[in-house]
Amino acid sequence: MTDRLDLRRRLHELAFRQAGYLSAAQALEVGYSYQAQKYHVDRGNWLKVDRGLFRLAEWPSAADDAYVRWTVWSDGVGVVSFQSAADVHDLGEFDLADVHLTVASARSAPAGVVLHVDPLNDDDVEDRGSFRVTTVPRTLLDLASARVSQDQLTAAVHDALAGGRAGVGTLRRRMDDFGAEAALRLERALAAVPELSA
Repeated sequence: MTDRLDLRRRLHELAFRQAGYLSAAQALEVGYSYQAQKYHVDRGNWLKVDRGLFRLAEWPSAADDAYVRWTVWSDGVGVVSFQSAADVHDLGEFDLADVHLTVASARSAPAGVVLHVDPLNDDDVEDRGSFRVTTVPRTLLDLASARVSQDQLTAAVHDALAGGRAGVGTLRRRMDDFGAEAALRLERALAAVPELSA
């Protein structure tokens, strides 16, 4: 009985760090065989979210659930980025049909996920507890290099500067690293908010 309680405690510690989500591989590592995983799904203790991905049945839903779900799917290596990071930081308005994740090396992505391959520096990443997200400056730099409209980029830059969450100097120092087109788009966005970028 003590072993089962210890097993459950370890599973819950893991799931609590991930907003109730856990992968089949993680459950196996904790000590739940595939047969035990099926048992818990059949009993309604765990909800099957996707192939090899579960959530504790009693866990309440939250606004950031999709970001946690896909972070767990990526084995914890994916960082919420681009339009999805803009959503997390409340920058501008973007189509959020897909979740954008940046990963260090290529892998196949299921429908609903857009993967960007780019090893990120630690300075470009914030820890939100159950998932990681690119910082506001890195998010703006990524958006400048993405297929978002100039108006969308300008609105995101405005929101970041108005809230004091990004500095013009930091953006200008780094924008050339993202290509000439991204630098030009960012300069246009900064020029459109002269009262904030002076």
